[in-house]
Amino acid sequence: MTAVAVKLDELHEPSVEDIDAARTAARQLSRFNKGKPVSFTLDRAGDDADHADAEEPISLPANIFRVLVNMLVEMGNGNAVAVVPVSAELTTQQAADLLNVSRPHVIKLIDAGKIHSRMVGTHRKLRAQDVLSFRDRTDYERRIALSAMVASDEELGLYDDEPVGMKDG
Repeated sequence: MTAVAVKLDELHEPSVEDIDAARTAARQLSRFNKGKPVSFTLDRAGDDADHADAEEPISLPANIFRVLVNMLVEMGNGNAVAVVPVSAELTTQQAADLLNVSRPHVIKLIDAGKIHSRMVGTHRKLRAQDVLSFRDRTDYERRIALSAMVASDEELGLYDDEPVGMKDG
């Protein structure tokens, strides 16, 4: 397995201008996100008119186009975005950053067998795919637990779907 340098520590929150541009682009491009390949040409505003390749169409498979639109949506929501190959090997710190937990917590997860790692000398390496799978499993388990809590509250009559302050009294 080859190690891919993943620089999650270089992520920066998008600027207000980036957020606005991403929102606009995501809104415009999402109209074309119909599960079919997409072709388009770029307008090289400000470039010399000598570029003949400016008129050459660019074709993207539907799944790649969908990923680009999703990245724009995330940036439009103010989130920093990184592309991490699923085969990339992460350090425990990079995995912690990806999971939004501390590095010692990641080590506890590894020691408990919840995330697989391998030793490279004295360092633990984790596959990005394993870290992302753990995150997805954890999110799923949280949603299931929350649904069970809501169902329990409804059975006990504790759950009220009316917003606070809206009851006539």
